[in-house]
Amino acid sequence: MPRIPGTRTRLDDKPVAGQKRVLLAAPRGYCAGVDRAVVAVEKALEHYGSPVYVRKQIVHNKHVVATLEKRGAIFVEEVDEVPEGSHVVFSAHGVSPAVVQGAADRGLQAIDATCPLVTKVHREAVRFARDDFEILLIGHKGHEEVEGTAGEAPEHITLVNGPEDVPFVEVKDPDKVVWLSQTTLSVDETMETVRLLRERFPNLQDPPSDDICYATQNRQVAIKKVAKDADLVIVVGSANSSNSVRLVEVALEYGAKAAYRVDYADEVQQEWLDGVETVGVTSGASVPEVLVQELLDQLAGAGYGDVETVTTAEEDLVFSLPKELRKDTAGQRDARALGGRSRA
Repeated sequence: MPRIPGTRTRLDDKPVAGQKRVLLAAPRGYCAGVDRAVVAVEKALEHYGSPVYVRKQIVHNKHVVATLEKRGAIFVEEVDEVPEGSHVVFSAHGVSPAVVQGAADRGLQAIDATCPLVTKVHREAVRFARDDFEILLIGHKGHEEVEGTAGEAPEHITLVNGPEDVPFVEVKDPDKVVWLSQTTLSVDETMETVRLLRERFPNLQDPPSDDICYATQNRQVAIKKVAKDADLVIVVGSANSSNSVRLVEVALEYGAKAAYRVDYADEVQQEWLDGVETVGVTSGASVPEVLVQELLDQLAGAGYGDVETVTTAEEDLVFSLPKELRKDTAGQRDARALGGRSRA
């Protein structure tokens, strides 16, 4: 995690009344899976030349998508929009076997940039379906990740959007049911959904390991610590970024007097800052740090130049590039560092 110039990392001293300050959450921003996916598109453009096609948004961030478009990436909704024989990158959110087959049928040269943590959930779904379990998939209807996971075992999966869906869930055999989840959900809300499901189905099994990814959890833990001391929390992230939207909700739940999401610093409204002494700042897992720096610069111009970093975990996880790129670019050294993982 790069250190912001001029920041302090301790909160030992109580703020002086009337003093404007920023509490900067850490970890924030890019996770290992997002960084891997973005680098995959960049490397594909460097190696194969433009255009390189990408199914859906590679990650849910307007700035990232626009930047890659300028470099020659073409984003499409489905693989049947990609010219036969072209290179296509599958996004970090994962795809169903039907999409993989559709790409193969068109002779596309597919590069699978699915986050390995999403791939883990796919494998869990396949394994439990093979063992004839009913799978309650906790996630948001229509989200690409949910569609990809559900596509692995559609006859065995029932989608549960949240606690409000639990009373309507029906299963054939309550002794053979397991829950899985989308990786970018609110930890607290997911656990509440599981609690309610277990009240109805006492033999509900847990996944072998946490499905909600380390980065989503870490960013929620950090903003919980910031929120209790913040008059206002600003989350940098796009509207279709599930984990960014969750950060706003978590901030409000854990004590922030107000919380808003922005894509860019210039979206901050002056009235948000009226009467505000302490601003909490964080960013979703698909947000490049440059956007946070621009927000900090804008806040400094409004008098919030005192920045204190609130660190709740250190991250150092590295994911290798997709195997298709590793094979095609063998011998080329990738000098860019990827991602980060919790050691806390």
